[in-house]
Amino acid sequence: MNDSTFVYVTYIRTTPEELWAALTSPEFTKQYWFGVEARSEWKPGSSWQLVFPDGRIADTGEIVEADAPRRLVIKWRNEFKPEMKAEGWSRCTMALERADGAVKLTITHSIEREGSKFIEAVSGGWPRILSNLKSLLETGTLAFAAA
Repeated sequence: MNDSTFVYVTYIRTTPEELWAALTSPEFTKQYWFGVEARSEWKPGSSWQLVFPDGRIADTGEIVEADAPRRLVIKWRNEFKPEMKAEGWSRCTMALERADGAVKLTITHSIEREGSKFIEAVSGGWPRILSNLKSLLETGTLAFAAA
């Protein structure tokens, strides 16, 4: 079976520790993820959720791997769009590597389904979210205001 995969690489002037904290802090994720809060204990086997500002669950999953501040792997499923939820579980890997005074962040999001609507959606979302994250960490301001 073919799969659908989205890969995004960016370089952020920060430390791996600061980037890890930004990726795993609910208060910080709300700032750059358009009000959505990431919740988890960030340990393998722990549950994971993205929660809309109104309390609805956007996405759910489980932490597969958490090697702070180097690698985070999440088993991930969309919960608020029935056609995407029906596609099942995806896998999102966040790899952090030191790179000449910055951190190389590689997001690889994939699902075992050809032509995935979910991967199509995240391929539009991740660049905006990560641009906000990069801008917030480097300048203290967002690239995109909340919708």
